[in-house]
Amino acid sequence: MKKKITCVVDNAVQHGSLFWGEHGLSFRIETDDGCFLFDTGRSESVLWHNLGMMGGCPRDASALVLSHAHIDHTGALVTVLSQRPGLPLYASPDIFRPRFTRQDSNYKPIGLPVTRQELSQLADLRLSETPAEILPGVWTSGEITERSEPEGRSARHVVPAEGGWQPDPYHDDMSLVLETQAGLVVICGCCHAGLLNTLAHVRRTFQRRIVAVLGGTHLVEADEPHLEQVIDVLRDAYDSPRLYLNHCTGQRAYVALASTFGDHVSPCPVGTRLTLE
Repeated sequence: MKKKITCVVDNAVQHGSLFWGEHGLSFRIETDDGCFLFDTGRSESVLWHNLGMMGGCPRDASALVLSHAHIDHTGALVTVLSQRPGLPLYASPDIFRPRFTRQDSNYKPIGLPVTRQELSQLADLRLSETPAEILPGVWTSGEITERSEPEGRSARHVVPAEGGWQPDPYHDDMSLVLETQAGLVVICGCCHAGLLNTLAHVRRTFQRRIVAVLGGTHLVEADEPHLEQVIDVLRDAYDSPRLYLNHCTGQRAYVALASTFGDHVSPCPVGTRLTLE
């Protein structure tokens, strides 16, 4: 069974293309059994422009999956569901927690752009902390609970707590897992749980080799020891999987990974399309 992955929204676009870019992320996943969107990007205009050029999904979508609540991944959520009311929506139960970014003494909301009650009227909510199968051979990772390696954190991300604020625990962060003949393909939204924590969770849960990783890995703020640890583990524990990196990976991290792994590392701007057997 073939599985096709297309980058619909990203910070970057392919050189000379007519696609639009923005700080956000969305992938379209197609199989013989249907198609769905993984995240919706930040804005309606960019999502619909790019999908209009690509055709098809989400008007014929089987589901919608959210990697986490941040607005650059959920900004066009309502407009997608207005096209397909009642669509199955897969996400973490923690996705409705209010989330903010701190800018000096100001706190700007960056969480889900719709309340739980409103969303329950638009979609068939399928919230789970454990892996859920969306289409045959395509799963959510479930919550990444064991986090012995560094997380993909930002010091600005906070949530309300009793008496003030606390760092966002990112309990809602999850990835996609696609089964192929060669092994597992992991598609990350932002990887706030940490790239190495996410990969360890996927391998432990699905008990198969990871052959490729796509998407945002949130290494943009990783320091040198963190990047060295990521490189060492990818090489020694995962046998240097293919990496198709975008969104919040960061230029410095991309260069470090490409310098080590060579042609196993590729950018993944809007319009990138991969076909998996």
